[in-house]
Amino acid sequence: MARMTARGRSEAHRAATPLELFFDLCFVVAVAQAGKQLVHALAEGHPGHGVPGYLMLFFAIWWAWVNFSWFSSAYDTDDALYRVVTLVQMAGVLILAAGVPRAFDGDFAVVWFGYLVMRLALVAQWLRAAHGSTGPEQTTALRYAAGVTLCQVGWLAVLLSPEDVRPWVFLALAVAETAVPTVAERDHQTSWHPHHIAERYGLFVIIMLGETVSAATIAVQSAVDEQEELGNLLPLAAGGLLLIFAAYWIYFAVPIHLHLSSNRQAFLWGYGHYLIFGSAAAIGAGIEVAVEESVGKAHLSQFAASACVTVPGALFMFTVWLIHSRHQKRGLAQQLVLPVSSVLVLACTFAGHAAVLLAGLVASLTVAAGVTLTARQGQALGS
Repeated sequence: MARMTARGRSEAHRAATPLELFFDLCFVVAVAQAGKQLVHALAEGHPGHGVPGYLMLFFAIWWAWVNFSWFSSAYDTDDALYRVVTLVQMAGVLILAAGVPRAFDGDFAVVWFGYLVMRLALVAQWLRAAHGSTGPEQTTALRYAAGVTLCQVGWLAVLLSPEDVRPWVFLALAVAETAVPTVAERDHQTSWHPHHIAERYGLFVIIMLGETVSAATIAVQSAVDEQEELGNLLPLAAGGLLLIFAAYWIYFAVPIHLHLSSNRQAFLWGYGHYLIFGSAAAIGAGIEVAVEESVGKAHLSQFAASACVTVPGALFMFTVWLIHSRHQKRGLAQQLVLPVSSVLVLACTFAGHAAVLLAGLVASLTVAAGVTLTARQGQALGS
Protein backbone atom coordinates (compact mmCIF):
# COMPACT_ATOMS: atom_id res chain seq x y z
CA MET A 1 0.00 0.00 0.00
CA ALA A 2 1.43 3.40 -0.97
CA ARG A 3 1.97 5.95 1.76
CA MET A 4 -0.56 8.77 1.81
CA THR A 5 1.38 12.02 1.85
CA ALA A 6 0.11 15.58 1.90
CA ARG A 7 -0.16 17.50 -1.34
CA GLY A 8 1.41 20.94 -1.70
CA ARG A 9 -0.64 24.04 -1.01
CA SER A 10 1.12 25.86 -3.84
CA GLU A 11 0.71 23.03 -6.35
CA ALA A 12 0.11 24.43 -9.82
CA HIS A 13 -2.99 23.69 -11.95
CA ARG A 14 -4.84 21.95 -9.10
CA ALA A 15 -8.40 21.17 -10.15
CA ALA A 16 -11.32 18.98 -9.12
CA THR A 17 -10.97 15.33 -10.14
CA PRO A 18 -13.61 13.16 -11.87
CA LEU A 19 -13.97 11.21 -8.59
CA GLU A 20 -14.77 14.42 -6.71
CA LEU A 21 -17.36 15.37 -9.31
CA PHE A 22 -18.89 11.89 -9.07
CA PHE A 23 -18.94 12.24 -5.28
CA ASP A 24 -20.77 15.56 -5.57
CA LEU A 25 -23.45 14.05 -7.79
CA CYS A 26 -24.45 11.69 -5.01
CA PHE A 27 -25.33 14.71 -2.91
CA VAL A 28 -27.84 15.81 -5.53
CA VAL A 29 -30.03 12.90 -4.42
CA ALA A 30 -29.78 13.84 -0.74
CA VAL A 31 -30.44 17.54 -1.38
CA ALA A 32 -33.41 16.69 -3.61
CA GLN A 33 -34.91 14.53 -0.85
CA ALA A 34 -34.48 17.27 1.75
CA GLY A 35 -35.98 19.86 -0.60
CA LYS A 36 -38.94 17.61 -1.39
CA GLN A 37 -39.74 17.19 2.29
CA LEU A 38 -39.41 20.94 2.85
CA VAL A 39 -41.85 21.62 0.00
CA HIS A 40 -44.37 19.16 1.44
CA ALA A 41 -44.18 20.67 4.93
CA LEU A 42 -44.44 24.27 3.74
CA ALA A 43 -47.24 23.55 1.28
CA GLU A 44 -49.21 21.90 4.07
CA GLY A 45 -48.75 24.98 6.23
CA HIS A 46 -46.29 23.46 8.72
CA PRO A 47 -43.20 25.70 8.61
CA GLY A 48 -42.47 25.04 12.27
CA HIS A 49 -41.88 21.40 11.39
CA GLY A 50 -40.41 21.76 7.91
CA VAL A 51 -37.85 24.53 8.39
CA PRO A 52 -36.07 23.06 11.46
CA GLY A 53 -36.11 19.62 9.84
CA TYR A 54 -34.62 21.01 6.66
CA LEU A 55 -31.93 22.94 8.54
CA MET A 56 -30.89 19.85 10.51
CA LEU A 57 -30.82 17.48 7.57
CA PHE A 58 -29.13 19.97 5.29
CA PHE A 59 -26.44 20.41 7.92
CA ALA A 60 -25.84 16.66 7.92
CA ILE A 61 -25.60 16.62 4.11
CA TRP A 62 -23.41 19.73 3.94
CA TRP A 63 -21.06 18.64 6.71
CA ALA A 64 -20.47 15.24 5.13
CA TRP A 65 -19.53 17.03 1.91
CA VAL A 66 -17.26 19.46 3.77
CA ASN A 67 -15.40 16.65 5.56
CA PHE A 68 -14.59 14.91 2.29
CA SER A 69 -13.76 18.06 0.31
CA TRP A 70 -11.19 19.47 2.72
CA PHE A 71 -9.58 16.08 3.29
CA SER A 72 -9.29 15.43 -0.44
CA SER A 73 -7.82 18.88 -0.99
CA ALA A 74 -4.95 17.98 1.35
CA TYR A 75 -4.51 14.23 0.80
CA ASP A 76 -6.06 13.08 -2.48
CA THR A 77 -3.69 10.35 -3.73
CA ASP A 78 -6.19 9.05 -6.32
CA ASP A 79 -4.84 5.52 -5.96
CA ALA A 80 -6.98 2.36 -5.83
CA LEU A 81 -7.43 2.35 -2.04
CA TYR A 82 -8.36 6.01 -1.92
CA ARG A 83 -10.94 5.48 -4.66
CA VAL A 84 -12.49 2.45 -2.94
CA VAL A 85 -12.81 4.24 0.39
CA THR A 86 -14.35 7.26 -1.36
CA LEU A 87 -16.88 4.99 -3.08
CA VAL A 88 -17.81 3.64 0.37
CA GLN A 89 -18.42 7.22 1.48
CA MET A 90 -20.65 7.72 -1.55
CA ALA A 91 -22.67 4.66 -0.56
CA GLY A 92 -23.14 6.25 2.86
CA VAL A 93 -24.45 9.43 1.20
CA LEU A 94 -27.06 7.43 -0.70
CA ILE A 95 -28.13 5.63 2.49
CA LEU A 96 -28.47 9.02 4.17
CA ALA A 97 -30.58 10.27 1.25
CA ALA A 98 -32.87 7.27 1.55
CA GLY A 99 -33.43 8.06 5.21
CA VAL A 100 -34.32 11.75 4.74
CA PRO A 101 -38.14 11.24 4.49
CA ARG A 102 -38.13 9.15 7.69
CA ALA A 103 -35.98 11.75 9.44
CA PHE A 104 -38.55 14.45 8.71
CA ASP A 105 -41.03 12.27 10.61
CA GLY A 106 -38.62 11.95 13.54
CA ASP A 107 -36.90 8.65 12.71
CA PHE A 108 -33.17 9.36 12.27
CA ALA A 109 -32.02 5.73 12.34
CA VAL A 110 -31.35 5.37 8.59
CA VAL A 111 -29.69 8.80 8.38
CA TRP A 112 -27.48 7.90 11.34
CA PHE A 113 -26.47 4.61 9.72
CA GLY A 114 -25.64 6.36 6.45
CA TYR A 115 -23.56 8.83 8.42
CA LEU A 116 -21.84 5.94 10.19
CA VAL A 117 -20.78 4.44 6.86
CA MET A 118 -19.42 7.78 5.67
CA ARG A 119 -17.62 8.55 8.93
CA LEU A 120 -15.97 5.14 9.27
CA ALA A 121 -14.58 5.61 5.76
CA LEU A 122 -13.41 9.13 6.64
CA VAL A 123 -11.73 7.92 9.83
CA ALA A 124 -9.95 5.25 7.79
CA GLN A 125 -8.67 7.99 5.46
CA TRP A 126 -7.37 10.06 8.38
CA LEU A 127 -5.68 7.02 9.93
CA ARG A 128 -4.02 6.31 6.60
CA ALA A 129 -2.84 9.92 6.47
CA ALA A 130 -1.48 9.55 10.01
CA HIS A 131 0.35 6.37 9.00
CA GLY A 132 2.07 8.23 6.17
CA SER A 133 3.18 11.22 8.25
CA THR A 134 5.17 12.10 11.36
CA GLY A 135 5.33 14.78 14.03
CA PRO A 136 2.68 17.54 14.18
CA GLU A 137 1.13 16.42 10.89
CA GLN A 138 0.55 12.95 12.28
CA THR A 139 -0.92 14.41 15.47
CA THR A 140 -3.36 16.50 13.42
CA ALA A 141 -4.51 13.46 11.45
CA LEU A 142 -5.01 11.44 14.65
CA ARG A 143 -6.96 14.30 16.22
CA TYR A 144 -9.25 14.35 13.21
CA ALA A 145 -9.79 10.60 13.43
CA ALA A 146 -10.56 10.80 17.16
CA GLY A 147 -12.81 13.86 16.82
CA VAL A 148 -14.87 12.41 13.99
CA THR A 149 -15.27 9.13 15.90
CA LEU A 150 -16.39 10.83 19.12
CA CYS A 151 -18.89 13.01 17.27
CA GLN A 152 -20.33 10.01 15.45
CA VAL A 153 -20.90 8.26 18.77
CA GLY A 154 -22.46 11.47 20.04
CA TRP A 155 -25.03 11.43 17.25
CA LEU A 156 -26.61 8.46 19.00
CA ALA A 157 -28.03 11.04 21.41
CA VAL A 158 -30.24 12.34 18.58
CA LEU A 159 -31.76 8.89 18.19
CA LEU A 160 -32.39 8.54 21.92
CA SER A 161 -33.57 12.08 22.73
CA PRO A 162 -37.23 13.05 23.12
CA GLU A 163 -38.55 14.93 20.11
CA ASP A 164 -38.93 18.25 21.93
CA VAL A 165 -35.25 18.40 22.96
CA ARG A 166 -33.82 16.84 19.79
CA PRO A 167 -33.14 20.18 18.03
CA TRP A 168 -31.03 21.35 21.00
CA VAL A 169 -29.09 18.10 21.09
CA PHE A 170 -28.55 18.43 17.36
CA LEU A 171 -27.32 22.00 17.77
CA ALA A 172 -24.83 20.98 20.47
CA LEU A 173 -23.44 18.18 18.30
CA ALA A 174 -23.27 20.46 15.26
CA VAL A 175 -21.12 22.88 17.28
CA ALA A 176 -18.91 19.97 18.36
CA GLU A 177 -18.55 18.81 14.74
CA THR A 178 -17.52 22.23 13.49
CA ALA A 179 -15.02 22.55 16.35
CA VAL A 180 -13.11 19.43 15.30
CA PRO A 181 -11.07 21.12 12.51
CA THR A 182 -10.11 24.00 14.81
CA VAL A 183 -8.92 21.66 17.53
CA ALA A 184 -7.24 19.22 15.16
CA GLU A 185 -5.31 21.90 13.29
CA ARG A 186 -4.31 23.87 16.37
CA ASP A 187 -0.62 23.05 16.01
CA HIS A 188 -0.40 22.12 12.33
CA GLN A 189 -2.45 23.21 9.33
CA THR A 190 -3.35 20.63 6.73
CA SER A 191 -2.16 21.48 3.23
CA TRP A 192 -5.55 22.22 1.65
CA HIS A 193 -5.22 24.04 -1.66
CA PRO A 194 -6.90 27.52 -1.82
CA HIS A 195 -7.70 27.42 -5.54
CA HIS A 196 -8.93 23.83 -5.31
CA ILE A 197 -11.17 24.57 -2.32
CA ALA A 198 -12.61 27.67 -4.03
CA GLU A 199 -13.35 25.59 -7.13
CA ARG A 200 -14.94 22.78 -5.12
CA TYR A 201 -17.26 25.20 -3.33
CA GLY A 202 -18.14 26.92 -6.59
CA LEU A 203 -19.01 23.60 -8.18
CA PHE A 204 -21.28 22.75 -5.25
CA VAL A 205 -23.05 26.09 -5.64
CA ILE A 206 -23.72 25.14 -9.26
CA ILE A 207 -25.11 21.79 -8.10
CA MET A 208 -27.44 23.57 -5.63
CA LEU A 209 -28.64 25.97 -8.32
CA GLY A 210 -29.03 23.09 -10.77
CA GLU A 211 -31.20 21.25 -8.28
CA THR A 212 -33.24 24.43 -7.90
CA VAL A 213 -33.75 24.68 -11.67
CA SER A 214 -34.78 21.02 -11.80
CA ALA A 215 -37.23 21.32 -8.92
CA ALA A 216 -38.82 24.48 -10.32
CA THR A 217 -39.12 22.98 -13.82
CA ILE A 218 -40.83 19.84 -12.53
CA ALA A 219 -43.23 21.92 -10.44
CA VAL A 220 -44.23 24.13 -13.37
CA GLN A 221 -44.55 21.13 -15.69
CA SER A 222 -46.81 19.29 -13.23
CA ALA A 223 -48.97 22.35 -12.72
CA VAL A 224 -49.33 22.90 -16.46
CA ASP A 225 -50.22 19.24 -17.04
CA GLU A 226 -52.86 19.29 -14.33
CA GLN A 227 -54.20 22.85 -14.40
CA GLU A 228 -53.11 24.48 -17.67
CA GLU A 229 -53.03 27.88 -15.91
CA LEU A 230 -50.21 29.49 -17.86
CA GLY A 231 -51.29 33.00 -16.89
CA ASN A 232 -50.39 32.39 -13.24
CA LEU A 233 -47.42 30.14 -13.88
CA LEU A 234 -45.43 32.13 -16.42
CA PRO A 235 -44.64 35.05 -14.05
CA LEU A 236 -43.55 32.55 -11.39
CA ALA A 237 -41.36 30.67 -13.84
CA ALA A 238 -39.83 33.86 -15.25
CA GLY A 239 -39.18 35.38 -11.83
CA GLY A 240 -37.73 32.16 -10.46
CA LEU A 241 -35.45 31.75 -13.46
CA LEU A 242 -34.21 35.33 -13.20
CA LEU A 243 -33.51 34.83 -9.50
CA ILE A 244 -31.54 31.64 -10.13
CA PHE A 245 -29.53 33.16 -12.99
CA ALA A 246 -28.75 36.21 -10.87
CA ALA A 247 -27.67 33.99 -7.97
CA TYR A 248 -25.17 32.30 -10.27
CA TRP A 249 -23.83 35.62 -11.56
CA ILE A 250 -23.58 37.16 -8.09
CA TYR A 251 -21.64 34.25 -6.62
CA PHE A 252 -19.13 33.96 -9.45
CA ALA A 253 -18.63 37.70 -10.00
CA VAL A 254 -15.39 37.76 -8.00
CA PRO A 255 -12.48 35.34 -7.48
CA ILE A 256 -12.03 34.24 -3.88
CA HIS A 257 -9.02 31.91 -3.69
CA LEU A 258 -6.58 34.74 -2.92
CA HIS A 259 -8.61 35.56 0.21
CA LEU A 260 -8.18 32.01 1.56
CA SER A 261 -4.71 32.57 2.95
CA SER A 262 -5.14 31.11 6.46
CA ASN A 263 -7.26 28.63 8.37
CA ARG A 264 -9.14 31.43 10.12
CA GLN A 265 -10.20 33.09 6.88
CA ALA A 266 -10.86 29.82 5.08
CA PHE A 267 -12.86 28.22 7.90
CA LEU A 268 -15.11 31.28 8.37
CA TRP A 269 -15.66 31.38 4.62
CA GLY A 270 -16.25 27.63 4.38
CA TYR A 271 -18.61 27.42 7.35
CA GLY A 272 -20.63 30.38 6.07
CA HIS A 273 -21.41 28.39 2.96
CA TYR A 274 -23.88 26.36 4.99
CA LEU A 275 -26.24 29.33 4.55
CA ILE A 276 -25.25 29.89 0.92
CA PHE A 277 -25.78 26.25 -0.08
CA GLY A 278 -28.91 25.87 2.04
CA SER A 279 -30.57 29.04 0.76
CA ALA A 280 -29.66 28.25 -2.87
CA ALA A 281 -31.37 24.87 -2.60
CA ALA A 282 -34.31 26.36 -0.68
CA ILE A 283 -35.05 28.82 -3.52
CA GLY A 284 -36.12 25.84 -5.65
CA ALA A 285 -38.29 24.48 -2.86
CA GLY A 286 -39.85 27.93 -2.48
CA ILE A 287 -40.66 28.14 -6.18
CA GLU A 288 -42.36 24.74 -5.95
CA VAL A 289 -44.46 25.98 -3.02
CA ALA A 290 -45.37 29.18 -4.87
CA VAL A 291 -46.46 27.14 -7.89
CA GLU A 292 -48.63 24.87 -5.75
CA GLU A 293 -50.21 27.88 -4.06
CA SER A 294 -50.96 29.53 -7.40
CA VAL A 295 -52.96 26.52 -8.60
CA GLY A 296 -54.76 26.02 -5.29
CA LYS A 297 -52.93 22.91 -4.11
CA ALA A 298 -51.15 24.42 -1.08
CA HIS A 299 -52.59 25.16 2.36
CA LEU A 300 -50.92 28.49 3.03
CA SER A 301 -51.44 32.13 2.19
CA GLN A 302 -50.10 33.86 -0.89
CA PHE A 303 -47.89 36.01 1.34
CA ALA A 304 -46.38 32.90 2.97
CA ALA A 305 -45.87 31.24 -0.41
CA SER A 306 -44.07 34.34 -1.71
CA ALA A 307 -41.88 34.39 1.41
CA CYS A 308 -40.80 30.82 0.62
CA VAL A 309 -38.99 32.31 -2.40
CA THR A 310 -37.99 35.78 -1.24
CA VAL A 311 -36.56 34.81 2.16
CA PRO A 312 -34.01 32.27 0.83
CA GLY A 313 -33.31 34.58 -2.13
CA ALA A 314 -32.52 37.50 0.17
CA LEU A 315 -30.53 35.27 2.51
CA PHE A 316 -28.43 34.02 -0.40
CA MET A 317 -27.62 37.56 -1.55
CA PHE A 318 -26.74 38.86 1.89
CA THR A 319 -24.64 35.83 2.86
CA VAL A 320 -22.71 35.87 -0.42
CA TRP A 321 -21.87 39.51 0.27
CA LEU A 322 -21.00 38.91 3.93
CA ILE A 323 -18.55 36.02 3.56
CA HIS A 324 -17.63 36.01 -0.11
CA SER A 325 -17.86 39.04 -2.38
CA ARG A 326 -17.28 41.94 0.03
CA HIS A 327 -13.60 41.03 0.22
CA GLN A 328 -13.24 42.04 -3.44
CA LYS A 329 -15.55 45.08 -3.46
CA ARG A 330 -14.10 48.58 -3.51
CA GLY A 331 -15.98 51.69 -2.45
CA LEU A 332 -19.22 52.24 -0.57
CA ALA A 333 -21.44 51.91 -3.64
CA GLN A 334 -20.14 48.45 -4.53
CA GLN A 335 -20.38 47.31 -0.91
CA LEU A 336 -24.01 48.40 -0.60
CA VAL A 337 -25.39 46.73 -3.73
CA LEU A 338 -26.03 43.26 -2.30
CA PRO A 339 -27.20 44.26 1.22
CA VAL A 340 -29.67 46.79 -0.23
CA SER A 341 -30.85 44.32 -2.85
CA SER A 342 -31.46 41.63 -0.24
CA VAL A 343 -33.79 44.05 1.60
CA LEU A 344 -35.59 44.88 -1.65
CA VAL A 345 -36.05 41.18 -2.43
CA LEU A 346 -37.63 40.73 1.00
CA ALA A 347 -39.90 43.69 0.34
CA CYS A 348 -41.18 41.93 -2.80
CA THR A 349 -42.95 39.49 -0.46
CA PHE A 350 -45.73 42.06 -0.11
CA ALA A 351 -46.33 42.31 -3.88
CA GLY A 352 -48.99 39.61 -4.07
CA HIS A 353 -49.09 37.58 -7.30
CA ALA A 354 -46.16 39.57 -8.68
CA ALA A 355 -43.83 38.84 -5.73
CA VAL A 356 -41.63 36.20 -7.38
CA LEU A 357 -41.44 38.06 -10.70
CA LEU A 358 -40.45 41.29 -8.93
CA ALA A 359 -37.86 39.45 -6.84
CA GLY A 360 -36.34 38.12 -10.06
CA LEU A 361 -36.30 41.58 -11.59
CA VAL A 362 -34.64 43.04 -8.48
CA ALA A 363 -32.00 40.31 -8.64
CA SER A 364 -31.40 41.07 -12.32
CA LEU A 365 -31.03 44.80 -11.59
CA THR A 366 -28.59 43.87 -8.84
CA VAL A 367 -26.40 42.13 -11.39
CA ALA A 368 -26.67 45.08 -13.76
CA ALA A 369 -25.71 47.52 -10.99
CA GLY A 370 -22.73 45.40 -10.00
CA VAL A 371 -21.48 45.11 -13.58
CA THR A 372 -21.88 48.86 -14.15
CA LEU A 373 -20.03 49.84 -10.96
CA THR A 374 -17.21 47.40 -11.70
CA ALA A 375 -16.84 48.78 -15.23
CA ARG A 376 -16.74 52.35 -13.96
CA GLN A 377 -14.11 51.44 -11.41
CA GLY A 378 -12.02 49.82 -14.13
CA GLN A 379 -12.30 52.93 -16.27
CA ALA A 380 -11.32 55.14 -13.35
CA LEU A 381 -8.23 53.03 -12.60
CA GLY A 382 -7.26 52.96 -16.26
CA SER A 383 -7.50 56.72 -16.72
